Amino acid sequence: MSAFDVVVIGSGPGGYVAAIRCSQLGMKTAIIEKYSTLGGTCLNVGCIPSKALLDSSHHYHDATKHFADHGIEIAGDIKIDFEKMIARKAGVVDQNVSGIKYLMGKNDITVFEGIGSFEDATHVKVAKADGSSETLEAKNIIIATGSKPSSLPFIKIDKERVITSTEALKLKECPKHLLVIGGGVIGLELGQVYLRLGAQVSVVEYADRIIPGMDAALSKELTKVLKKQGMKFYTSHKVKSVERNGDNVTLQADNAKGETITLEGDYALVSVGRRPFTDGLEAEKAGIKLTDRGVVEVNDHLQTNVSTIYAIGDVVRGAMLAHKAEEEGVFVAETIAGQKPHINYNLIPGVVYTWPEVAAVGKTEEQLKEAGVEYKAGSFPFKALGRSRASGDTDGFVKILADAKTDEVLGVHMIGARTADLIAEAVVAMEFKASAEDIARMSHAHPTYAEAIKEAALDATEKRALHM
Repeated sequence: MSAFDVVVIGSGPGGYVAAIRCSQLGMKTAIIEKYSTLGGTCLNVGCIPSKALLDSSHHYHDATKHFADHGIEIAGDIKIDFEKMIARKAGVVDQNVSGIKYLMGKNDITVFEGIGSFEDATHVKVAKADGSSETLEAKNIIIATGSKPSSLPFIKIDKERVITSTEALKLKECPKHLLVIGGGVIGLELGQVYLRLGAQVSVVEYADRIIPGMDAALSKELTKVLKKQGMKFYTSHKVKSVERNGDNVTLQADNAKGETITLEGDYALVSVGRRPFTDGLEAEKAGIKLTDRGVVEVNDHLQTNVSTIYAIGDVVRGAMLAHKAEEEGVFVAETIAGQKPHINYNLIPGVVYTWPEVAAVGKTEEQLKEAGVEYKAGSFPFKALGRSRASGDTDGFVKILADAKTDEVLGVHMIGARTADLIAEAVVAMEFKASAEDIARMSHAHPTYAEAIKEAALDATEKRALHM
């Protein structure tokens, strides 16, 4: 029997980062992954492949819609080699997966391929594909098994025409009409991929707006921009049936008035969120408590009710984000080592990788109003920036919310070019409790998209934006 200081179950961003940090801190570490490739959902069927397709489709969209504006003429028809696009995506995934394998070796982390399950609180069985099994003994165990796509009880996902994000990343053809059930991050990102490639895309959302968890101003702006690009939205619609007939899919939904609409498409993407994945973990053998939804219950130290067993990422409370899982992986490793790490969950940024990109950190206006917090708001449109006009990316804005009395920044919400990268400035500022005036007084290079942050801060401070 092999013995380790730490055994990590699951090799997604949370799991592999936890394993690396444990090894860095001098612990003998093992990681268990049931698939033949490391990296979990994010690297294999999530963050990385979706961004590869978003970038490829963005290049095509620019070539067909925007190159002429820049004086670039392309002779003949611009064609899509869809098979090559999917192959490139697979190549990007392979590069990243190989990188994780390299890191495991570099950090002397023992990798076990198979399904990890508890035998008791200190032993984990690895059931291998060839039918054999091996038991590992561990002083500490970290559950990092991630999540799987959710569905609705009446929808039969056949993985051919009624699909999840996993299948949407490896289609053999571009849909003619893609029905997207759910107007959240996953549905909008993959919807935009196929919209750019020529599909008609219809998004059906139960809430009264898309990306309902983000600031309402972001939702309004993204809706406007995506409509302009050709995407159709059916908000405040409750899906009641999805039926496949050959190569066709029929969706029926009721609107707010109770009236039924019918949509016909050739593919339906079910993107109604994700659920914690603890199937086969046999947590009960270790005495671990789960909620009715399968969430692993943890305390502020991410410990389960069994003190030597921890859980991180999508299987615990909070946003299902890869970078949140990574932070928790480092947090647990350092906790096991006797250190005093911290995570400020209010400062975990959220991003939608459509174009324009959407990014936010901290409190929304709706949350501040509900909490009765007095605040002031400042905003600045990208169309007023020289850099945005030079590139042609003029959609969107930056909005900063600050405490009315102290001027401390409480939330930053932005939609526009490169906001997925720009949001890091807001996270740093808020981590150090910066005021809007602090940001306003810092020099920002010209011409850059980041100037919109400075201008929004000026607007929030004294309504004195310089270029508006």
